[in-house]
Formats: sequence, structure tokens, C-alpha cells
Amino acid sequence: QVQLVESGAGLVQAGASLRLSCAASGISVRHYAMGWFRQAPGKEREFVAGAAVAGNTRYSDSVKGRFTISRDSVKNTVYLQMNSLKPEDTAVYFCAADDGGLMEVTTTETEYEYWGQGTQVTVSS
Repeated sequence: QVQLVESGAGLVQAGASLRLSCAASGISVRHYAMGWFRQAPGKEREFVAGAAVAGNTRYSDSVKGRFTISRDSVKNTVYLQMNSLKPEDTAVYFCAADDGGLMEVTTTETEYEYWGQGTQVTVSS
């Protein structure tokens, strides 16, 4: 049984940093492209960041330069380091795994086979 469990939720002020974690079981994160998505209240879920199996990364324009995705194959965990947080970053953040992302990171939700339950990030102004 595959499980992705996010952690690192928090309420922070604008400009602060947070690190989200996604602990995987049932799969090896080094064999999957891993992605982070988010869903703000009243909005559709959107792609935030992803890392292909080969190591290529991709970021949405809204977080580029502020967020960094990384993976620890020993801990079987994927991270999202979020710096210079803004109120518009407030959302539920989801971790996802794609078994087809060898070289490229897809931003399409339906390409990701496994999803976590989400973790809330709130940024106050």
C-alpha cells in the first residue's frame, strides 16, 4: 500500500520560511517523479514544484526563486523549502508521485498516481 504523508504545516508571517516534508511508504521516491501542488480556498489545485527521476526540477512562475524541491532517498522523503512566503501562498499543499517522470516533470494532475492528504500553510500579512 502506497502512502504519502505530508507534514510541516504552519501559520507564519509574510517573509518567513517553512519546510514541508512528504514521507513515502510503499514506493521509493528516487524511482518516481515527485511533485508538490497546492489548493487555495475557492481555487483549483495548481502545480507548484516537481522533481523528475533524473533530477530535473520545475517550478511554477509564482514560486520560482523562492521555493526549492529536494528529495532524500535514504529517508524516502521529499521536501519543499519555502522562503519569502507571501499571503498568496496560503493553501493546502499536496505531495504527489508520478511513475512516468524519468526526465521531465509534468504539471498535469492526472499524471500523478499517488497523492498525500495535504497540509495547511497559512501566511499572514
